[in-house]
Amino acid sequence: MKKAKDLAIGRRAFLKITAGAAAASTVGLPQKASAETDHQLSTLIDLSLCDGCPDKKVPSCVSACKEINQDRIPQVTDPIPEPWPRKTIEDWSKKQDAFHRLTPYNFIYVHKAEVSVDGQPKTVFVPRRCMHCDNPACATICPFSANHKNKNGAVVIDQDLCFGGAKCRDVCPWEIPQRQSGVGIYLKVLPGLMGNGVMYKCDLCFERTVAGQLPGCVEACPREAMLIGTRKAIEQMAEARAKRMNGSIYGKTQNGGTATLYVSPVPFEEINKTMARKPGQPDMKTDVKRRMKGTDPLARAVLASPALGIAAAGAAWVLNRKNRTAGEE
Repeated sequence: MKKAKDLAIGRRAFLKITAGAAAASTVGLPQKASAETDHQLSTLIDLSLCDGCPDKKVPSCVSACKEINQDRIPQVTDPIPEPWPRKTIEDWSKKQDAFHRLTPYNFIYVHKAEVSVDGQPKTVFVPRRCMHCDNPACATICPFSANHKNKNGAVVIDQDLCFGGAKCRDVCPWEIPQRQSGVGIYLKVLPGLMGNGVMYKCDLCFERTVAGQLPGCVEACPREAMLIGTRKAIEQMAEARAKRMNGSIYGKTQNGGTATLYVSPVPFEEINKTMARKPGQPDMKTDVKRRMKGTDPLARAVLASPALGIAAAGAAWVLNRKNRTAGEE
């Protein structure tokens, strides 16, 4: 049996994640790192290694993520129905190239933090994406069961069931999910009255891990600032690296714990001072409390009203059936 510390993998160490995969270099690989793995996966983002890819206009992790997800959002309907009673339309379809913040078309961005350490200026680059919380409020509150925490640790939004109500963003302490109006199942049910599009965010490259591949950001990082492995292995590695650099860890306790851990030689309190919280640009406050309790009343109401979920699932099935039939014809 491989030791837990050996089950963290990076881009260069990766040969193939399949049953019985051999070790590459001196780093052992888990036998299988897929959506069905018995091991919950976590990612480690080492800010002592990330340099923001200074030789590229767009950081490697961002461009890799964009390429992987470029065809995820369908054609946006024109015109987009005006939602009622709120008349806010969120349309990024003509700004798909934006990469300095989270959008429905951009699941990761890199924040540049200019800080002072012991009186000396220092620059730290911070990749930001979904934290994949251990007990996510976003999955609890979704009235259509479109948001799930999977066995491998990834929190995934099913775009075939999502109505774009943005409850997930409202309860996320970092407001990670982003909405694209004018797409999704609500257009086939009650456009203008029910929903307002689809919510999008990083899903830890769920389909890639199912196929035995690394998440795009992990695979693309030229400095191996991102690693993925079993939860135990990543936590051990984060602790070891933080101790070695006399640094700090972020994500282990925030919001009740997450499957994304950051390790930094600079205190996160200092990094957070450089982050003015804006839409699509989350901060990194260290005192983020678990917000599940605040969602419990609505969660109970959702569970008591299964007709909502059934209606959404039924509508999705009908829509997919029509699309398949049309394709066959």
